[in-house]
Amino acid sequence: MTNVRMLCVLLVFQAGASFAQEVPRVGGCLIRPGTLCTNRNLSGAKLSDANLAHSQFTRSVLADADLKGANLDQSDLSRADLRRADLRSASLQGVKARGARFDEANLSGATLKGAALQNANLSGADLTQVDLSGSHLANARLEGARLQDANLQRADLRAARLKGASLLSAQLQGANFTEADLTDADLTGANTEGAIFSRARTSGCKGCP
Repeated sequence: MTNVRMLCVLLVFQAGASFAQEVPRVGGCLIRPGTLCTNRNLSGAKLSDANLAHSQFTRSVLADADLKGANLDQSDLSRADLRRADLRSASLQGVKARGARFDEANLSGATLKGAALQNANLSGADLTQVDLSGSHLANARLEGARLQDANLQRADLRAARLKGASLLSAQLQGANFTEADLTDADLTGANTEGAIFSRARTSGCKGCP
């Protein structure tokens, strides 16, 4: 019986070691759901279609990373650097990204329902057809962002900076633009039913109520 027990322990150990070897690492981080990867440099990382749901990337650098189709649902990207990252069709539902940098990133077709993006920088980002419904974008920077056909229903955009942003045909029902800067923005064809524009700056804005 002792030999049998030893054999079982050895097999379990070997299986665990084999699993650890199979999980890929990038920049010292295990690429799997729930990974802990804070304050790491993952610039230019190739992570397309990776499952990174419920992971921690606080203050990590993911500039120029390839995250096409990746699953980052419920992950923490607070103060992370994702400048120029490719996040096309990625899923970031419920992500925490307060103070994160997404300037010039490509998030077209991505899902960010209920995302916490307060004070985030999305200036110049491609947010075409993105789902930001119910998201929190208070004080976010969106200057020059492309939000054509985006879904911003019930989004909180209080004091957000949208100067020169394009929201052509966007879904803005119930969105809150209180004190937002919409100078020279384009809302042509957008659905603004129930949206709040109290004390918003709308000089030169096309389609603003």
